[in-house]
Amino acid sequence: MIALKSYDKALAIKPDHAHAPNRRMTRLTNAFSKKAVNHTHMMAIYFMHYNFVRIHQTLKITPAMAANVTDRLWEMSDMVKVLEGWETVQKAAA
Repeated sequence: MIALKSYDKALAIKPDHAHAPNRRMTRLTNAFSKKAVNHTHMMAIYFMHYNFVRIHQTLKITPAMAANVTDRLWEMSDMVKVLEGWETVQKAAA
C-alpha cells in the first residue's frame, strides 16, 4: 500500500464531504427520492438554503451576499415566501 501525504488525504476526503449535508444523494436511507421530480425540487431547496441562508465559515457571509445577489441574510421564512410564490405561478399556468 502506498503511503498518502497529508494533502493527498485531504483531497481524498473532499468528495465524501460534498454528500454529507444532504443524504438524499445516496440510496442508503429512507429519504432517497425515487422520483426525479421530487429529487430535483429537494436539491433546489437545498441549494437555495446553502446560498442564501447559511453563513459560510470562510466567507463569513452567504455566497449570495458575496456575489452581490442579495444585500441581506435570508431567513427560512423568506425561502417559504419565494417557494409559495413559485407554486402560485405554477398553479396559474396549469
